[in-house]
Amino acid sequence: MERGALSGHLPVMYAQVLDGLNVRGNGTYLDGTFGRGGHARGVLEQLGPGGRLLVMDKDPEAIAVAEREFAADPRVAIYRGSFAELAQWNETAAGLDGILFDLGVSSPQLDVAERGFSFGKDGPLDMRMDPDSGLSAAQWLAQADEREIADVLWTYGEERMSRKIARTIVARRSEQPLLRTAQLADLIASVMPRGDSKIHPATRSFQAIRIFINRELADLEIGLDAALARLKPGGRLAVISFHSLEDRIVKQFILRHSKAPPANRRMPVEVAFTPVLLAIGSAQKAFDEETSVNPRARSAVLRVAEKLPVDGPAHGKEAA
Repeated sequence: MERGALSGHLPVMYAQVLDGLNVRGNGTYLDGTFGRGGHARGVLEQLGPGGRLLVMDKDPEAIAVAEREFAADPRVAIYRGSFAELAQWNETAAGLDGILFDLGVSSPQLDVAERGFSFGKDGPLDMRMDPDSGLSAAQWLAQADEREIADVLWTYGEERMSRKIARTIVARRSEQPLLRTAQLADLIASVMPRGDSKIHPATRSFQAIRIFINRELADLEIGLDAALARLKPGGRLAVISFHSLEDRIVKQFILRHSKAPPANRRMPVEVAFTPVLLAIGSAQKAFDEETSVNPRARSAVLRVAEKLPVDGPAHGKEAA
């Protein structure tokens, strides 16, 4: 994720996101992953005096940026917390015309060694997007059993060496606690040397632990349901994913709410299906001009869907 660094660099897929949200001047929009506010600024620039921008983030540093830049604007409301909580925020109760989720870890989080997200920068082994909530990566690795660690590495990182890495972690921690990112990265590299691969051996494991520690996939599923509930008819949902596990959840969510399930020959009566979402185009990737200057955008996938009127016509079996 590249959520608008303060240097002025545009966030990932900036123009495509704003086009997908189809911002109206008097609408109400939610940026569920404020980061450093790149997308949020773009939305705010298109809002008139009657428009409204709601911003959320789990990261206290992101919220500090939002409050410093936007607190004086009466059109803006700020909430510290996960987008999974968006339906609990009273500001969303009146309905939303657009919602953005820019998933994963932000550039400022990756670039600051003290946050513990990067295997390329030595820092405390933390990885929490909200450092005031839950266990750090170091605390979890100190207490989880070998099977749990292996399951996390496989499930969230698709790491083929998950069992060997987990076994080595458990053996090493009995001698010395794993407290630094460099310690963990070196341990993983000792288990599976890089060889000719350009990808660091710790890439998948760091991703997996981060996703687990922050409940990212569980929050995404809850957040998507909440977004659908809060969107007004005609409102747009835009989600940027950075790896296949996230994108699969988003893709299946849109598909489940936009197309009837395949016909079941064992069901004598066809079950009526009323779509509540319309997929807007297909999955989008960042343009070459963007990826050439921002390599992190290469893995970005944007999906956009629009909420349909509640009283839309019921549909039966649909073509695939």
